[in-house]
Amino acid sequence: MAITDWPELERPREKLLKLGPAKLSDAELVAIFLRTGVRGKSAVDLARELLLHCGGLSSLFAAKRSDLAGLPGLGDAKFSQLQAVMEMARRALAETLRSGDALGSPAAVRDFLRLTLAKREHEVFLAVLLDAQNRVLACEELFRGTLTQTSVYPREVVKCALEHNAAAVILAHNHPSGVAEPSHADQVLTQSLKHALDLVDIRVLDHFIVAGNSALSFAERGLI
Repeated sequence: MAITDWPELERPREKLLKLGPAKLSDAELVAIFLRTGVRGKSAVDLARELLLHCGGLSSLFAAKRSDLAGLPGLGDAKFSQLQAVMEMARRALAETLRSGDALGSPAAVRDFLRLTLAKREHEVFLAVLLDAQNRVLACEELFRGTLTQTSVYPREVVKCALEHNAAAVILAHNHPSGVAEPSHADQVLTQSLKHALDLVDIRVLDHFIVAGNSALSFAERGLI
């Protein structure tokens, strides 16, 4: 049965307009994005298959073009739209951080870092650079490594922070393994960076480890 033949409040678009997007399932939201189904399958059916194939909504958004090649309903045009949606979300969160106190929006910081680092295949280390009012000046990807590790040089982190005239930084890196727990090396590195930045009067406010849908905060763990 086509979606147009469903009862009005069961149709994803009408349901969203009536009840709001939070009331829709992941499959219903993806169905609105797909707009149409294929012969014998509604957009909701296709959405369920895509989510099952990818392993969930976050994995769908993080999928590469090659991961989705050949899947019904997601050709190059839809893949481009999907990437545009993700980039708009990242930029909207970045605007939120730039417009106010980053420490006053911990959820926005976490969400921004998850969108930026989750599902990256190699370890990436970045720094969010803040002014004296904890407003975001820039977010710089400083180092990129292998599947299991990356080399981080305190001198380069200090240099970047000074170039942006930062008063504080939030550090972050990802664990492609999917496990967000900090290793001993992560803790040693954090203390080394904190000491190096302290020498030039720049505070380390937090260090996040992003793994899958999780983002672990060193500050919340009492590790900074």
